[in-house]
Amino acid sequence: MGPQRFGWEHLVYLATFVVICVPGFICAKKYAKSEKSQTIILKSLAVLLLGCIIFNRLSLVFKYDEPRWIALIPDSICGLDSLFLSLVVLFGKKDNPALHFLWHISLVGGALTSIAPSFIGQNPSFLYLPTISGLLHHTMSVVVVIALLLFNQVHITYKKWRYTVAGIGIYIAIGAFLITFVGLDDAVNMRSPLVGNLTMWPLLPIYAVGYTIVLSVIELVRKKIAKKSNA
Repeated sequence: MGPQRFGWEHLVYLATFVVICVPGFICAKKYAKSEKSQTIILKSLAVLLLGCIIFNRLSLVFKYDEPRWIALIPDSICGLDSLFLSLVVLFGKKDNPALHFLWHISLVGGALTSIAPSFIGQNPSFLYLPTISGLLHHTMSVVVVIALLLFNQVHITYKKWRYTVAGIGIYIAIGAFLITFVGLDDAVNMRSPLVGNLTMWPLLPIYAVGYTIVLSVIELVRKKIAKKSNA
């Protein structure tokens, strides 16, 4: 029997990342006090994420007997998340507008896919390159976002919700361009299911509600902390 979601191989994979990352984050929070050391850690993680998404795209190019070079283009939401997140962390400034869109969508998409990847049974081997590379870039996107939050690189506030709207608009435009002018059958999960049987379109309002709740909770917690500090 091939690998399965929550099979022993998948569980070992998840446990390995937890065993590595949890102590790593604890040590980083304790010892990486200077902006320089935090920047080195963040950019190193971003390089790893970029390497993972490139690895994933190349594995898809050479998946078949004849190379499909069109597969180099990330055409899924999570693929774009991983690519843009790595580049924005590498070359962008602290708390830049793109991060206000990417931190949440990358965290949610990366975590959900790492925990319950729909593609895990595509080959008898768990180490099948499209499988393992897909898992790696999703999980690394979560690691990068956690590091950003740990080092306060993103000031999360509802006042910057417009950046999320702009980001979603850019993704839709990229998807429309890839379908219309590049000739892809689907892009940015406009036609293929993203969660269950749902494409991007019915998930957008669900995501908007969830994101609003997250921002509201963060603002409430921030106000309570501020009140206690001033008391």
